[in-house]
Amino acid sequence: MKVQQYQQGQPCWIELATHDWDAGKAFYQALFGWEADDMPMPEGHYTMLQIEGDDIGAMYQMPEDMLALPTHWTVYFAVDDVNVSAELVKQAGGQVIAGPHSVGDAGSMALCTDPEGSRFALWQGQDHIGIKRAQEANTLCWVELACRDTAAAKTFYSKVLGYQTKLADMADFEYTEWYVGEQAVGGMMEMTAEWGDAPAHWMNYFAVDDCDAALAKAKSLGATVCVPATDIPNVGRFSVLNDPQGGFFSIISLLDPAA
Repeated sequence: MKVQQYQQGQPCWIELATHDWDAGKAFYQALFGWEADDMPMPEGHYTMLQIEGDDIGAMYQMPEDMLALPTHWTVYFAVDDVNVSAELVKQAGGQVIAGPHSVGDAGSMALCTDPEGSRFALWQGQDHIGIKRAQEANTLCWVELACRDTAAAKTFYSKVLGYQTKLADMADFEYTEWYVGEQAVGGMMEMTAEWGDAPAHWMNYFAVDDCDAALAKAKSLGATVCVPATDIPNVGRFSVLNDPQGGFFSIISLLDPAA
């Protein structure tokens, strides 16, 4: 499905910062069949990842001043006014790491962290709204916050992005869904003791037609399996992976709601 616009709070862009641009690009192209449009930058390339010419995300080689960070994906959330939203981040106890600043005619952005340190970005689109395809294989379909203080996170993201929340029907643990209007755009789960010292973070989920087949392909390409293929009742089957450079992401084959 083609996407024409985004509302405040909807995930609208994903971006991979990687230690090995060549290897990272080869991995994700082989796994998801993405095309790549490489745009030169002073320190390498900014690559638009595409399906049939439509942008669905991006990746870039991490510069010297970022090499202390692991390879990672960043999710961008659409906002109506990036300056207002960045100020709300600070008022709510988060930090603005970079920006707000314009990205040419594409739009304006700010890179932020919430009070627990989870990184995310704000995007006020101008000529580039963000991801151009949705509700199809190999595109972003869900984002999920894993954190230790879910009550504080509800307060923070409701203030910054305007979210409403709803508890999902999960038998074994509490799972919160983030809503923009009537649409669930993501979720949140509490990090328990079994997570160890893993930091709070946002996780991207990419839709695939067959979770087990995609998992096997990812493993053959050098990915590490963090969570094996697992069924979520009434939702689908998912797995959590680390790419060969250490960037984590999830894949999920969703059940057909009409079935």
